[in-house]
Amino acid sequence: MKETDTASAAIPAETLAMLEVYTEPAVLLDSQYNILAANPAYQRIFGTAPVTGRRRCFEVSHGYAKPCDQAGECCPLRSTLESGKVSRVMHVHHTPRGEEHVDVETRAIPGEDGRVRYVLEIMRHTRLASPEPSADRMVGRSPAFVRMLELVQRAAPSQAAVLLLGETGTGKEMVAHAIHEASARGNGAFVPVECAGLTESLFESELFGHERGAFTGATAQKTGLVEAAGGGTLFLDEVGDIPLSMQVKLLRLLETGRFRRVGSSVEQEADFRLVCATHRDLRAQVAAGEFRLDLYFRISVFPIPLPSLRQRREDLPLLVPALLGRIRSGRGKHLTPKAMATLQGMDFPGNIRELRNLLERASLLADGQEIGERELAADLDLQRAPDPCPQGSEVIPLEELEQRYLGRVLAEFPGDRQELAGRLGVSERTLYRKLKGLEHRSRR
Repeated sequence: MKETDTASAAIPAETLAMLEVYTEPAVLLDSQYNILAANPAYQRIFGTAPVTGRRRCFEVSHGYAKPCDQAGECCPLRSTLESGKVSRVMHVHHTPRGEEHVDVETRAIPGEDGRVRYVLEIMRHTRLASPEPSADRMVGRSPAFVRMLELVQRAAPSQAAVLLLGETGTGKEMVAHAIHEASARGNGAFVPVECAGLTESLFESELFGHERGAFTGATAQKTGLVEAAGGGTLFLDEVGDIPLSMQVKLLRLLETGRFRRVGSSVEQEADFRLVCATHRDLRAQVAAGEFRLDLYFRISVFPIPLPSLRQRREDLPLLVPALLGRIRSGRGKHLTPKAMATLQGMDFPGNIRELRNLLERASLLADGQEIGERELAADLDLQRAPDPCPQGSEVIPLEELEQRYLGRVLAEFPGDRQELAGRLGVSERTLYRKLKGLEHRSRR
């Protein structure tokens, strides 16, 4: 398209009035990225200098000497200029308060000829996460983290059921809590339910509650977690571990919005926002007949994949000080450059949970304020299993080699026995038999 120099053109009053509609910071831009006008919310943060100095948006927000799309980022202004449509992306902006995650939305304002003449940019600063070390928020700025944050920002204000997908230790409960706090139910209760540890009998009682005398040991009426989450959010962690026989009762709750305490004939209205999480492949479980298809569709209206720590290694320099600040023994301590380099080379199968545990142990071993390779190595040596493969000309029986390998996998694998059996390509029964053989051999 032919770009028009609007910097010196008179801006119509009705166009300027659009800025006043927004309570969030908003600016009017031309096709050359110049800031032509700004609303009071923007001026309270950045002052009037960006407008009077006719500065460009990428200079103010990013400190770049060139547009975002030429600096390796997605530029919403460029996208709107080319398509004429609304564009929305998550960026890290420089502000007088420091760097912040900002949900940037751009809208086209056409001229009399129908072509895009101005672009309206609205900036919504999110408090869900921080691109700098934080004591109480999610931390990250890597592309993988920002992609996740974009989805969280879109899902949070809605009532849609969210399904968090990710490996063990990726921080699914923290993400669920962030979704709750940013929703219209943020003032209500956030009620987490650990599904993996509940038997069939306990699951129904915990979820729906029970009446006094409903079963042996029920000496008093109990309020269930569904009722406790009224007006708030119910978080079902490891939803893939819910017994198949109980899935139908959860499905009925979600379809009807009603439930009964165990031992009661009176139905009650449920009022909660549902967020679920799992490290399992639910679609594979559906195909195997282990998870109901209709329930899967109910809980996965808005799936959000959580990146593993391996996918966001560039966030380690932010995560380490943030986690040390949350650990009593780690406050005021820091890693040496060599220790940080050691962390960068790790795979972290346990993800952020593993990193936190490692830092806590290393901080306890550190005598001063520095945590070095020696303190980390003491922890890594405990994790390092002997190589199961014979070295040099050593020849050992295949059964012993298999048992060595099983011993190493058991020490390192973060999932459960069912998942491990699937990864090894054997049935759970076969794995159980082999583990019994390993146990018998270790006793000899």
